[in-house]
Amino acid sequence: MYKVICREGRAKRGRLETVHGTIQTPVFMNVGTAGAMKGAVSTMDLQELKTQVVLCNTYHLHVRPGDETVRQLGGLHRFMVWDKPILTDSGGFQVFSLAGLRKIKEEGVCFHSHIDGRKIFMGPEESMQIQSHLASTIAMAFDECPPYPADRKYMQDSVDRTTRWLLRCKAEMERLNSLEDTINRQQLLFGINQGGTFEDIRIEHARRITEMELDGYALGGLAVGESHEEMYRILEETVPHFPLEKPVYLMGVGTPQNILEAVERGVDFFDCVYPARNGRHGHAYTNHGKMNLANARYELDDRPLDDTCGCPVCRHYSRAYIRHLLKAKEMLGLRLMVTHNLYFYNTMMEEIRQAIEQGCFGEYKKKKLEMMKEEKE
Repeated sequence: MYKVICREGRAKRGRLETVHGTIQTPVFMNVGTAGAMKGAVSTMDLQELKTQVVLCNTYHLHVRPGDETVRQLGGLHRFMVWDKPILTDSGGFQVFSLAGLRKIKEEGVCFHSHIDGRKIFMGPEESMQIQSHLASTIAMAFDECPPYPADRKYMQDSVDRTTRWLLRCKAEMERLNSLEDTINRQQLLFGINQGGTFEDIRIEHARRITEMELDGYALGGLAVGESHEEMYRILEETVPHFPLEKPVYLMGVGTPQNILEAVERGVDFFDCVYPARNGRHGHAYTNHGKMNLANARYELDDRPLDDTCGCPVCRHYSRAYIRHLLKAKEMLGLRLMVTHNLYFYNTMMEEIRQAIEQGCFGEYKKKKLEMMKEEKE
């Protein structure tokens, strides 16, 4: 299912075979929260932007349009018109971010919808059932997302609950995949490692969930307020405790710099809203750093966003024109920015894979980081 093709230090070049196609790793998953990319970028566009995996949000799709609706329409792939892999997160992060609207108990979490205020209950079984209705390629286990910072006792209790929930997730997924009317009976399950910045809790939790022999393992609860150095330290200490023959996913990360550092520490999967969110706010990722198109110096700049980029935007449009669109609040400006940023991220991942194959990832990483410092916002 998952095979490491080659390694350079801890950096891995791998391949994950799924029912919806092969994922070449390391990979960046483009975030389509409610079944669509923000910025008016369609799934047809994503095919041209080297997108391998789309990440969708269990909580948001459960609230609207409803996972049962998606199931009746044939599952998320058919609903979105996307034939490549989809990963659905468990809804845990969104549920726990509704701090004033939820109550945690062993069975699961009671909370109120941010849309209409209705009461919702979600536990491991409910999360698996929703994701089964969505029929994603990869489902994420339902976990407790502890606040940052949290004291040691809270963190340990939280991690223990997440472990108990993971056992329930696995049992429910096996049951669902055995049913004749399940749309995707080959749905994969990734477990989530928690523990904040307590490396001993992280390591012990990694060992415990590894024993469950899941399809992949993720690190959650990072990039939530700790320093980059703390995050890298946790990756250094924790990732080696996951099996080499299984993919490792760093959730919600991050900047191009974060990704390069994490790949070096053995991470395979990434997702982040940055390319789309920052694009919609006029920030373009380039090989010369991040550009802020709001700056007056781009008013008469007829160069593309990035002279080294082959995306559809850089092949046709100037910085000056895109800046004008953003200033005029034309939706096309947002679409062009998001398109470019997604292409940049996916191309960088392609370059990373090639560099590991060629045994020059360390050199590539150093050069890439130096290049991205050149242009200031």
